[in-house]
Amino acid sequence: MAELNLYHIDQITSDVKMQEIGFSHLFHDLVDHICCDVEYHMQQGMSFDEAYNMVKSKIGFRGLKRIQEDTLYVVDSKYRYMKKLMKISGVAGTVMLGIAVIFKISHWPLAGMFLTLGAIILSFLFLPSALTVLWKETKNQKKLILFIAAFIAGVAFIIGMLLKIQHWPGAAIMVTLGLVTGIFIFIPSLLSQLFADKEKKHKRPLYLAGAFSLVLYGAGFWFRLMHWPMAGLFIVTGSFALICIVLPIFTWIQWKEEKHVNARFIFMVVAPLLFILPGALVNLNLERNYEGGFYLRLEKQEALINLQKAGNLKILSLYEDSVDFQKMQAVHTAAENLLGTINLIQHNMVTVSEVSAGTPDQALLSLKGPKINTTVNYGDLKKPFHPSPSSFMLLPGCPARTILENEVSGYEKILTDLLGNDWTKKQSTLLNVSSFLPEGVAEFRNLALAPDLNRLSILESGILLTEAAALKEISVK
Repeated sequence: MAELNLYHIDQITSDVKMQEIGFSHLFHDLVDHICCDVEYHMQQGMSFDEAYNMVKSKIGFRGLKRIQEDTLYVVDSKYRYMKKLMKISGVAGTVMLGIAVIFKISHWPLAGMFLTLGAIILSFLFLPSALTVLWKETKNQKKLILFIAAFIAGVAFIIGMLLKIQHWPGAAIMVTLGLVTGIFIFIPSLLSQLFADKEKKHKRPLYLAGAFSLVLYGAGFWFRLMHWPMAGLFIVTGSFALICIVLPIFTWIQWKEEKHVNARFIFMVVAPLLFILPGALVNLNLERNYEGGFYLRLEKQEALINLQKAGNLKILSLYEDSVDFQKMQAVHTAAENLLGTINLIQHNMVTVSEVSAGTPDQALLSLKGPKINTTVNYGDLKKPFHPSPSSFMLLPGCPARTILENEVSGYEKILTDLLGNDWTKKQSTLLNVSSFLPEGVAEFRNLALAPDLNRLSILESGILLTEAAALKEISVK
């Protein structure tokens, strides 16, 4: 009569352990049941491998886990409550976010409310209940870090995206916390758990490639939201590796191991699309917002400045034969000199953004060289959200900022000499550099090249408005 030996029993016990059966005496009952079933088939003339494979095929994928879940559901009221809460909150949160998306796209009211409710439900009801259910089902101390990292990353990312979409403060901190936790804690912990499965050693290179792709894509998504350079490279590389390398290799391995297409395979094929497509849409939307919206406004700002310049020149041309033309010419020359300094700062900022990392050329920072009368072409910016140029040139105490403030003071003195102190004070708002540029280091994290170029353009417009008012005041007198 065929019987199981100790080696066979150890193999069955090890396999059941891999299923993370941790509820009371259920583990020993399942091992005993499987051993009896295998022994029965062996008595029918099968070898151990044939009998064990038949028993495993009858149990099916996650069969033992389902038995444990059903047992817990019957005997553990807390587990039953948490599982119901997980299902209800998961559906409710997803429905809320779906409604929020529809309302947001259609520009209907209450979109923000649905978005907030959906994010709160998923973060503080669904995720805690889901992780509690997983912990009760596994009770694996080795997975504790994985569960904690999943909770922190999930909550931080969901809340961070909510704050980002709603334009509330703290978005950058929460998104950064979520992505950093996911990249540096969750993914390594998940890899550790996957590597512990000795039966799937042949899949370890695939796991590494998948993790590397996700890290690259997550880093790119993070860089894109923060408007940092290299975002596009990371996103494209991560997406390419995931779609063109990891997914085909996974499909090939599953094709060899599985005789039939199952739900896991379909999910693994669809999951990368569900992961990548929304990210691609977010990135395209961000680019469209800046290229089709923000950049368009910058170009309109430059067109307004050109109109102001043309208007001031027209006023000058009308009073060429006037006695006070020299006064008007002095105001115009001072304004043109000041605008040339601003244009020089803008061009030097663009140059600083395109040079290699490190301290840039001091000649650029101290505005060595002739004044420039041409404006920056925003469409040609290679790194429109690079923070370094602004931090080197626009913060208080920087040489370029000091030169600009001194020249503005000189311009105000010319206006005061010609039109009086009271008149100049009325125009002080348009010439106050601190109202246009960063006031201190506290604003450093909000600095970026393109928006700060626009700050300087608005200051240009204020100077031209002051010039126009001064020319008209002199012409009246």
